[in-house]
Amino acid sequence: MDHLPYLTAEAPPLAGRYKTRWEDFLVAELPALEPAGQGDHTWLEIEKSGLTTARAVADLASAFGVKPSSIGYAGLKDARAVARQWVSVQRLDPERALALEIPRIRVLRAERHPRKLRRGWHRGNRFTIRVRPGPGTTIPPDALPAARSVLEELGRRGVPNYYGPQRFGYRGDSWAVGRALTRGQWAEAVSLIAGRPGDGEGPDIERARRLFEQRRYQESAAAWPRGFAQCARLAAAMARTGGDPARSVPVLGKNMLRLYASAYQAWLFNRVLARRIQGIDRLEQGDLAWKHDTEALFLVEDPAAEAHRARSRELSPTGPLVGRRMREPGDAVAELERAVLSDAGFEARELESRAMRPLTGRRRPLRFTLGSVGLDRDDDDVGPFLELRFQLPPGCYATAVLRELGKGGLREGPSP
Repeated sequence: MDHLPYLTAEAPPLAGRYKTRWEDFLVAELPALEPAGQGDHTWLEIEKSGLTTARAVADLASAFGVKPSSIGYAGLKDARAVARQWVSVQRLDPERALALEIPRIRVLRAERHPRKLRRGWHRGNRFTIRVRPGPGTTIPPDALPAARSVLEELGRRGVPNYYGPQRFGYRGDSWAVGRALTRGQWAEAVSLIAGRPGDGEGPDIERARRLFEQRRYQESAAAWPRGFAQCARLAAAMARTGGDPARSVPVLGKNMLRLYASAYQAWLFNRVLARRIQGIDRLEQGDLAWKHDTEALFLVEDPAAEAHRARSRELSPTGPLVGRRMREPGDAVAELERAVLSDAGFEARELESRAMRPLTGRRRPLRFTLGSVGLDRDDDDVGPFLELRFQLPPGCYATAVLRELGKGGLREGPSP
C-alpha cells in the first residue's frame, strides 16, 4: 500500500513500531445493544490475546462442547492484539462461562439474551495503540505535535477508506489471484497461490513453492507446512488432474475463491480512491453520496446544496466495489471511474466470470470518521511510547490511520 497517495502528504511522518507486544495494540468492540438479561442465548464479552476470532471461537466451542458454527459473533478482531469482543452461545449457564479457564481467553461478562449474536451487531471499535521508537532511539520532541496535527486533519476531513494489507494476504497478491480467476487465467492463478517462491517465507515454504513450479505436485503437497492447507490441497489436485489448473482450482472451495475475487474488487476500489484522495470530503455532480447515519445512497445533482453536509461528515462520496448489480454514478464521476478501471485493465466482461458472479457489487464511502481521539507520550518498563486512542466505525481499518501518521515510517511487530 505504500504506493498509494496520502491525504496528509505534507505532514512529517511518524517513525517507530507498533504491535511490539500484544499489549501494545488494544481493541475493544462497542456493542450495538446490551444483553437483555434473559433468554436462551448467553452473550459473553471475552478478552483474547494473540488469537484470531476463528481460533478463539474454536477454542470456546471445544471448551463448551458445542459446534463452532453455533457460536455467534459480531465482527472479526486482530490476532496480533489484545482484543475484547462479544460472542454468544446457546443454552450455556453464565456461571459456567465465567468460570472458564483456557489459554489466551478470559470471559469478562456473561449475560443472557433472547437471540444469537450476528455479524455486524456492533457500532464500532475503540483502539489504544502504543508506538515505540526503534532500538537505541527515543521519541523526538516534534513527534507529538506532528502526530497531533495529522490526527486533527483526519478528524476534520475523514480518513481515506483504503482497504488495508490485511485484505490482500500475507504476500500482498491475493488481488492478483482474483484478477487471474476473473479472466480465466487458471495457470496464472494456481502459480500465484502455490508457486513463485520468494524471499523471507522460510525454507519449508520456499521448497514447497519450488516443487510446485517444477510440476512435482505430489512432492509439493507433502512439503507444505501446517497452516497452508489450501496450498497443499491445490498441489494434490494438480497431481490428480495431471497438472490441469482449470480442473484443480475448484478444490479451494467457493468461499476461498470468493475471497480472492473480493480482494480484486478491493484493489480496484483503492485505485479509484487514490485518484480522488484530495477530494474525499467534497461531493461532485453525479456522485453517489453515502449517508453515514443510515448507510443510504443518493445521486448528487447539486453539489453546492450538499456541501455543508459533506464538510460536517454527514455525507461522503463513494467508490465502486464492482459487480453486476452495482449502482453506477453519473456525469464526470462515472467517466473518472471508467477511466481508472480501464487503466487498471478491468473489463466489464469480467463481471460475468465464474469468480466474480457471486459478488453483486456495491458502493463504499471514500472516507470514514475518526472519533474520540487522544494522543499522549508516556513511559513503561519497556521504554517510551506514544499512545494513540481513537474510535472507528465497523469494518474500518486502524492501519489506515497509522498509515497516514507513518507514511511508511511505522512498522508492525518487534524490531528485527
